[in-house]
Amino acid sequence: MNATVVPATADAIERAAAALARGSLVAFPTETVYGLGADAANPDAVRAIFSAKGRPADHPLIVHLPDASHLDAWARGVPDGARALAQTFWPGPLTLILPRTPLAGDAVTGGQDTVGLRVPAHPVAQALLAAFAARGGHGVAAPSANRYGHVSPTTAAHVADDLGGRVAMILDGGACAVGIESTIVAFDGDLPLLLRPGGVSVDAIARVLGQAPEAGTAGAPRASGSHASHYAPRTAAFLVDARALPTELLRLRERDEAVAVLARGVARPDDFEGRWIAAPPDAEGYARDLYANLRALDAAQADAILIEAPPGDAAWTAVRD
Repeated sequence: MNATVVPATADAIERAAAALARGSLVAFPTETVYGLGADAANPDAVRAIFSAKGRPADHPLIVHLPDASHLDAWARGVPDGARALAQTFWPGPLTLILPRTPLAGDAVTGGQDTVGLRVPAHPVAQALLAAFAARGGHGVAAPSANRYGHVSPTTAAHVADDLGGRVAMILDGGACAVGIESTIVAFDGDLPLLLRPGGVSVDAIARVLGQAPEAGTAGAPRASGSHASHYAPRTAAFLVDARALPTELLRLRERDEAVAVLARGVARPDDFEGRWIAAPPDAEGYARDLYANLRALDAAQADAILIEAPPGDAAWTAVRD
């Protein structure tokens, strides 16, 4: 049975909030990717997320809040730097990892003493969180709405393809504007730690804090999307330098292998046979289309996907990750 994909009308959002309050799973759009949502304060509902995704139970989730006023219900001892980041970037694609209160149970945190918190900017997500709060909800736990390890969804159709009947309702709010996951920042005392690059740049964070976050250490909290293999197509994919791409195409053609390509600067050869996608040349546009492009290449049923390596400058950090 396929999940119901419905336009995110006011009535549908109210029905989705009621479903969350009943302990059901609801997929909804954020500015980053579509999330698979459950009542974050309901351990059984949260465990249903892990079952639907096939996600390891010790992998923490991110709790989505209606606004920053809910921060202290979930986090204690919040550093001044974290409050400054929340004030600047919420709503938006930034997740803060902070010491948890009793409201954040083990099912959400993966048994850690910290919890991930975010206020999404997408109007459908904001309306759903507000409607859920009006029903007494405190927050919605929502990892990306895909099977664990697969490419994150940026449209409602992507969610339906991955999760089918595992979710009660999929709210269709169009394609996601950012297209890659949120930046994740933790704090060791007052020292900011970057656990995952994403929709908010390191430079923007540094301007607020007066210092750039340091790389997360071995003792830093586990965070969503930090496993070695994540957001991956099912087809074997290889990152190839632009100068080496023509040679690699020739090598695979000589082996009679079907190839799909995600290019950025390299032009499609006249004799190329297969799926070729020319990605936007700018980092923001490339990130917005990245997951949709990977899914399209995966659907080409090629033997391999070749991805032209993106530039090495700071604007492309989240894409390279």
